[in-house]
Amino acid sequence: MEFSKSAVNWALPVLLLSCFLAFLNINGVEASHKVFTEFQSINSVNVRQVHRTGYHFQPTKHWINDPNGPMYYNGVYHLFYQYNPKGAVWGNIVWAHSVSTDLINWKKVEHAIYPSKPFDQYGCWSGSATILPGNKPIILYTGIIDKNNTQVQNYAVPANLSDPYLREWIKPDNNPLIVADQSVNKTSFRDPTTAWLGRDGHWRIVMGSRRKDRGMTHMYRSKDFMHWTKAGHPLHSSAGTGNWECPDFYPVSISGKNGLDTSVMGPNVKHVLKVSLDVTRYEYYTLGTYLAQQDRYVPDKDMIDGWNGLRYDYGNFYASKSFFDPSKNRRILWGWANESDTTDNDVQKNWAGIQKLAKGEKIEIKGITVAQADVDVTFTFNSLDNAEPFDPSWDRYDAQKLCSQKGSTVEGGLGPFGLLTLASENLEEYTPVFFRVFKDQNKHIVLMCSDASRSSLMDPKTHMKNGNDAYRPSFAGFVNVDLKDKKLSLRSLIDNSVVESFGAGGKTCITSRVYPTLAVYGNAHLYAFNNGSETVNIESLNAWTMSRPLQMNH
Repeated sequence: MEFSKSAVNWALPVLLLSCFLAFLNINGVEASHKVFTEFQSINSVNVRQVHRTGYHFQPTKHWINDPNGPMYYNGVYHLFYQYNPKGAVWGNIVWAHSVSTDLINWKKVEHAIYPSKPFDQYGCWSGSATILPGNKPIILYTGIIDKNNTQVQNYAVPANLSDPYLREWIKPDNNPLIVADQSVNKTSFRDPTTAWLGRDGHWRIVMGSRRKDRGMTHMYRSKDFMHWTKAGHPLHSSAGTGNWECPDFYPVSISGKNGLDTSVMGPNVKHVLKVSLDVTRYEYYTLGTYLAQQDRYVPDKDMIDGWNGLRYDYGNFYASKSFFDPSKNRRILWGWANESDTTDNDVQKNWAGIQKLAKGEKIEIKGITVAQADVDVTFTFNSLDNAEPFDPSWDRYDAQKLCSQKGSTVEGGLGPFGLLTLASENLEEYTPVFFRVFKDQNKHIVLMCSDASRSSLMDPKTHMKNGNDAYRPSFAGFVNVDLKDKKLSLRSLIDNSVVESFGAGGKTCITSRVYPTLAVYGNAHLYAFNNGSETVNIESLNAWTMSRPLQMNH
């Protein structure tokens, strides 16, 4: 994945774990991030760490972005990630490497890959890991070979398979393995997927790319994993979506709940194709059928193949990567929650029971450390009759715009109700996560919002919200849920500057990055609230303080 110049400043993120903008064209490079060359090699300053996450993966200091090639190997989980060892903004990127036996406690080991040879001297970008026959791991990654941003695909292998942490990786001299031909955009040709093995004995991978404004995944095949041939057509493409980054392609079972190895195919298997859109900086996925003999992927008929499609997470979440965990037969998804503070601040930071809620009421949830907590609440209501009519003029696909118009303080019928997270005592600051129910002909529409616009007070020096260009959006998504039981559940994982929320058992997920100035540590408060005319019951509420891992050496 790449970054370039634009009006949007994002930096120093965390990585999220789940079990499952207009863009400018500068020197031919399209993206919606800004490169701050003056900050790329400036060491971060140790200042107040009130916004540092406690239980989300975050290095001790400096910039990270995409999770690369996560894998499980011989009892150890390996997380590789894009990292700037010299500063808190994007630049000087290497593949950092941390290991864990439980996905909670992490140990930093030596960087796995860094620019050192002609085939990656200008950058080592994202990629994936594959376990080859004989239990041999291999990494495929994108290398940048010149100042024109020409991209090629390289590989690396462990130097010592007997080392349980695989601390050292070798980049053989027969790299690059794949060079774009004349039909491929050489500056939009990156992020190879985990390989899958076809029934014909050939390995297959895809890379993200584009042809003009058509996003696509180019497919390559190989018998021996060393010599690759480009397929005559993309695995899939979609017009008007722009450049595709960080593709992920994997099977899911339609008859069971276990995850599947990437090479599994069969009659009870569907496939997921996820892409990260360079233009919108959001991710979208479709569920469909992989036609193995034709090497084509066809989304199901009810899938929206583009900007209005399904998303893993409707908030601050990008460049995700999944892997199969054979120890527990599950597929694990890592995602990147980018920092949304200003660049200057990034350089400084371095790094149960039943209760009724009538209209306008709120109750405080006490007895836990609410700045670092896991809260699971189920709301019920007696009737759907008071749900507001869904205005035909509203965009049915733009939940974020609707949320910005119908915020948590805008009184409604059935909703808004939910949680006020990271709230100051007098509600000068708070991040509400809430539902609002609308009625539309013979069905109901559920809107879920996570609104960061009130998350931070004005800076007393600049009289601006935490700086002049901090990113404080209202994230939102529609929840596809049956309300026949008149019940909605909400779970929020609160981690100092991260609010990660799951609506209706995870049908809709939203992640927000926030930077309160008052609602920090013991001064943070948590409330359940209702600003709708329909009384809402709290059927159950469970909340836990989340401790820091015993080992956070990363």
